Amino acid sequence: MSEELLRLEDVSKSYGDNTVLSGVSFKLEKGKILGLVGENGAGKSTLMNIIFGMEVISNSGGYQGHIYFDGKEINFKSPSDALKAGIGMVHQEFSLIPGFTVAENISLNMEKTKPSFISKVLGKKLATIDKKANAKDSKETLDKLGIDLDVNEYTSEMPVGHKQFIEIAREISRKDVKMIILDEPTAVLTESEADKLIESIKKLSDLGIAVIFISHRLREILLACDDVIVLRDGKIVENKKAKELDINEIASLMVGKMDVEIKALEDKRSIKEDDYILEAQNLWVDMPGESVYKANFSVRRGEIFGIAGLAGQGKLGIANGILGTYPVGGRVVFNGEDLKLGDTASILDKKIAFVSEDRRGVGLLLENEIYLNIAFNAMQVENKFIKKVLGFSIRDEEAMIENANSYIESLAIRCMGPDQRVGELSGGNQQKVCLAKAMTMDPELLFVSEPTRGIDIGAKRLVLDSLKKLNREDGTSIVMVSSELEELISICDRIAVVCEGEIAGVLPPDAKAEQFALLMSGEKVEVGQ
Repeated sequence: MSEELLRLEDVSKSYGDNTVLSGVSFKLEKGKILGLVGENGAGKSTLMNIIFGMEVISNSGGYQGHIYFDGKEINFKSPSDALKAGIGMVHQEFSLIPGFTVAENISLNMEKTKPSFISKVLGKKLATIDKKANAKDSKETLDKLGIDLDVNEYTSEMPVGHKQFIEIAREISRKDVKMIILDEPTAVLTESEADKLIESIKKLSDLGIAVIFISHRLREILLACDDVIVLRDGKIVENKKAKELDINEIASLMVGKMDVEIKALEDKRSIKEDDYILEAQNLWVDMPGESVYKANFSVRRGEIFGIAGLAGQGKLGIANGILGTYPVGGRVVFNGEDLKLGDTASILDKKIAFVSEDRRGVGLLLENEIYLNIAFNAMQVENKFIKKVLGFSIRDEEAMIENANSYIESLAIRCMGPDQRVGELSGGNQQKVCLAKAMTMDPELLFVSEPTRGIDIGAKRLVLDSLKKLNREDGTSIVMVSSELEELISICDRIAVVCEGEIAGVLPPDAKAEQFALLMSGEKVEVGQ
């Protein structure tokens, strides 16, 4: 007979006049996997923050309602309380220490020690860390996930997908863990890696560990979960067995009556086959986990050029290298002139913009307001939003706020206003701020990397619509890097496939699926450029 582990009764949460959760009630049994889906801003993160005792909840007046865990009513004031109770959480954004090895990150604060002469005299606190034992335990934990990693390798050298497995391994290695919350754990994984993770989650379920699985990939939700809860506007709109739902039904529940199709825009473009805005020749980029060795490709003026590929093959390295985030070499020609590779300022000055896949590390000033984030690059590079007062140059706050409001409306950024701190927004809304920041620069060429990473169907539609509108109405050429082949097919004129640090081929969006698969696997395919 199943035994209840977690129960929520009428849980609600408001920030001032903004209600983000209203009357949420559900239960989770031991060893069961619960899928939690909803648009960004639907309340998923707030709900998980409440359960895990994040300080942002207690510091903002707490919550209403009751939560019971393992037979006792709880109201955690900090994550350490949740960890002690047996709840682990893997956040969407990584919290690994780059200078530590895989084993050191997994065993952090849980290290096994061995006695030394000093510890025998002065106490256990001076015992020596047993690196071999910790490495052995870390390897065994990774084996549970079906992942073969060198536990002595530094995490700074790891690709993004591997880092996600390390985060998960750290949580399941804790003693007496009873429940794990996984917040978009597959957002940075390839399909094969995601399938491995789902297998591992099911193994944890068999051991009696309950899992709350948050994902925007609805196929994975139906594949992994026993039950599915759909949140919309802070309320539960459905709570059913996964086997009673299908992807279309979940998508409809998430967005309500919103049309989730990509908007058709009138295409008045005239793209010439031999008019190239960007040409890359023998491009190499030293980006850990995403190295590029010899990439050759050309982007036609006015097109949306897609870059696809499996994780770790180099697709993320191309944009990061050209914009100077990592060491780069080779030749890149923009509008007939060689770019000064490695000099980010001079490249931005040429009306080239970049939306990074690492929105928190590269794209945003998390402690600053939305309006400043959106205007920042345009202000620094192009002297926009600057006005003269008594001969002095000062920031034009009014113009910055007006600009932010226009993007808040057009991109449907869910926030409390342009002066809200970006760090308080959900991941999907932070991504929209990054996009608005790039658009504000009125770029001639826009690189956008993983623009819909970790965001839901409704937000994805708005982001892709905005890119198409920027391309169709403003004539902006776009290079879009994505792990989601379907979204590249829906928006791009041509799609380059990266394999082992090189461009394996360039396909039209209506090419057969097996052609893309063959190129990604390193097989030769007869394609045009």
